[in-house]
Amino acid sequence: MSNIDEISEFLLPQKSILVLWDIQKMLVDAIFNKDEFLKNVHELAPAARSKDIPVLFTKITPLPERFESPARKFMMSRRQWSLNRTPDAYDLAVHPENQDIVMNKNTADIFIGTNFELMLRNAGITTIVFTGISTEMGIESSARAASNRGFFPVVVSDAVSSSSKEGHERSLANMKNLMPIFSTGELAGFWKK
Repeated sequence: MSNIDEISEFLLPQKSILVLWDIQKMLVDAIFNKDEFLKNVHELAPAARSKDIPVLFTKITPLPERFESPARKFMMSRRQWSLNRTPDAYDLAVHPENQDIVMNKNTADIFIGTNFELMLRNAGITTIVFTGISTEMGIESSARAASNRGFFPVVVSDAVSSSSKEGHERSLANMKNLMPIFSTGELAGFWKK
């Protein structure tokens, strides 16, 4: 873990955005720490909003069957959930507020196939705080992509999760060498100052 005071200049509200990655019913129902995860997300989002930090929800939005990647279809068929779920499986398990942004996407990288980078650059946002599901897939790949594009990624250790506790822990161990990792209490406390 990093010391939050060391990076306080990066966490200024006007420079930051909170991303709630794929907090959809089918994923929330499969994670190993559902209650703790939801409690922490429900603490972080209001803390961000109280400082006018934008809150952005991502949603897995599959392409029409014919246009979906064969590799993606194969890999998703091997997971606990697949692309052929009922429509409400893709609904958000945490409800956005009016000022929040909901962004549809169909890859495990927030920058591919979206206008996310353009939005951040237009708004002068340089720090992306990541929460959501799953740590070892979309969170890690998007946080690494953010860093590679010159953004400052921050991961909230107890507000990210996975259906695999081992995968989650391994991913956090990988990322702690590349970017700051904080708990909900540390980050929400900093934003509440």
